[in-house]
Amino acid sequence: MVVMNYFDILEDLLVGVRLPVFTKKAKRRLVAHNKFYYFDVGVYRALRPMGPLDTTESIPGAALETLIFQELRAVNDALDLGYEIFYWRTANDAEVDFILYGDRGLIAIEVKSSMRVNSDMFRGLKPFKKDYSMAKCYLVYGGDQREYRGT
Repeated sequence: MVVMNYFDILEDLLVGVRLPVFTKKAKRRLVAHNKFYYFDVGVYRALRPMGPLDTTESIPGAALETLIFQELRAVNDALDLGYEIFYWRTANDAEVDFILYGDRGLIAIEVKSSMRVNSDMFRGLKPFKKDYSMAKCYLVYGGDQREYRGT
């Protein structure tokens, strides 16, 4: 309970925001806790604690995910697109970083900092697409090649 109060304080101070789990018409058992993002990727990188178990490879991925979240919120608000933003994670750890849900449709976005695409990057998008066939699914990665992969 004390930890939740700290998150409430951070949200009240506009330092961060909690991202809820997408549970609409869920066909799988999902996790129930929210994700937390700092309001700015620079703040995230400055405040992120580093310990002996942290790898330098894990930081750019989380920072890129935070940056994409910032941009999704900004564009959604600036253009008044009306999307609610969620994330999706099953009990067996299949995850999609961002789910945009609104009158304009359903969009799933997975974010990876890797420069190359591999099949493991679709581990969350595939079951999401299976459960929500109308969704448009995207993988944002660190490379510069555009690809299309049908289901």
